[in-house]
Amino acid sequence: MKPEIAVIGGGYAGIACAVALARSEKVRVTVFESGRVLGGRARVVARPDTPLDNGQHLLIGAYTHTLGLLRSVGVSPGVFESLPMTLAYPDGFCLRAARLPAPLHLAIGILRARGMSWADRRAAARLIRYLKQRNWTLTPDRPVANLLLDAGQTPTMRSRIWEPLCVAALNTPVREASAQVFANVLRDSLAAGASASELLIPRVDLSELLPVPATRWLGRRGHTIRTSDPIKGIRHEDGAFWLDGGPTWAGYNQVVVATAPYHANALLEGFAPLAPLVRQLASLAYQPTITVYLKYEQAPPMPYPMMGLVGGPAQWLFDRHQAGGPPGLVAAVISGGGEHEALSHAELELAVQRQLEGAFGKMPPVEWIQTIAEKRATFACTPGLARPDNRSAVEGLWLAGDYTRGPYPATIEGAVRSGQAAARGVLETLG
Repeated sequence: MKPEIAVIGGGYAGIACAVALARSEKVRVTVFESGRVLGGRARVVARPDTPLDNGQHLLIGAYTHTLGLLRSVGVSPGVFESLPMTLAYPDGFCLRAARLPAPLHLAIGILRARGMSWADRRAAARLIRYLKQRNWTLTPDRPVANLLLDAGQTPTMRSRIWEPLCVAALNTPVREASAQVFANVLRDSLAAGASASELLIPRVDLSELLPVPATRWLGRRGHTIRTSDPIKGIRHEDGAFWLDGGPTWAGYNQVVVATAPYHANALLEGFAPLAPLVRQLASLAYQPTITVYLKYEQAPPMPYPMMGLVGGPAQWLFDRHQAGGPPGLVAAVISGGGEHEALSHAELELAVQRQLEGAFGKMPPVEWIQTIAEKRATFACTPGLARPDNRSAVEGLWLAGDYTRGPYPATIEGAVRSGQAAARGVLETLG
């Protein structure tokens, strides 16, 4: 009989792990998800008329592991609205990468940018040169705000390019965010080539993007996905792992815990060797994301499906109609913590409406508004943060999630890479 592997958590890390294990054809996999919908913190939220994602997620061409995973379960590249790396604002500021090999794609984009002075252009080149000279390694690590100061960035470059990119990628304000992780993101996107920096906006909801096709793919190969089946504890008895939930599931050779870190501790604390890991996970801080969806009779005039915002709580605005959604639906994204956390949803929605009116002028009537807040959307990606390995101190018990050790912040790509790394570890130990 094939070894039985349990994956606890049906988010992107758990699904990536299950698919990687199944592709080996050496094990049998069961995925346990406590909720009714797969996807974890990247999932669809039901609405009577228009299903919404629990947050507006964006992929880039550098997310090679995620894109490879999607291809492997049969997802077409046409599922994305793709555009060159574009940072545009309603006031006319626009930096758009050229469709040329690196480094020309970025150099030409900077030369053609609107709203940038020559001092701004020189500053942009100076930051990339600063990082390249250090081989993209910053020792010691420091906040991104300090990196921008060290590399002589102008106020325009900070406010329109680097700070928005930092909070979008790391979901952590620049005064707190890790410069080393930010450098990793820039290295693999802006500095890697035009295709790596392409923006990929899903034209389907986040559950349809990966969880649904992956569930079909796993099912056709004899593996099991169990939703609405929470696991509350793990035991190791008689040479096998037992999972305590509604019923007790027994007989697993190895277990991968692919839940959010704040849910993992309840599963790990019964193992004495994992006490340091439990304390490490308990010490993690978190950052929120808030997405304000507004359904207008007519969308604001957006030349691109994604544009930057200033003068209010939201940093980015997505025109969902340009990415396959209904006409008039936009998503205003607020990443990271700040003063907006003290506002009620009604106050925040009013502030976002005023921000959009300041950016685009008088807006058409709003048909409906819905705010979706994830208070612990990501771990706070701070300088020198110690992140746990996939392998735990208990043989056969693994971790998978965007918070584990890796080069990237809490992104879909980070989750997928972690899930695949855990799968490799399982298969290696099984020989």
